[in-house]
Amino acid sequence: MERIPEMMFPVLGVAVLGLTTICVVAIVCWYRARDKELQLQREMRIREMEHQQRMRELEVEREKAKAAQLHERIA
Repeated sequence: MERIPEMMFPVLGVAVLGLTTICVVAIVCWYRARDKELQLQREMRIREMEHQQRMRELEVEREKAKAAQLHERIA
């Protein structure tokens, strides 16, 4: 097996440090992107629930209006 020249050790050290830095930055960027994605999903879920609640309220109002019209026709 061929030995690594002693002059290559500093170069290898810098390369390893650079690779480590790149990996850490990539992990942090992935974490932030994932966090934003989860936050958007939470916001969308909240909006959907609010929309469903509003639709139920409108349905109740519609039923009340129908009942009022029916009551007017009968009276």
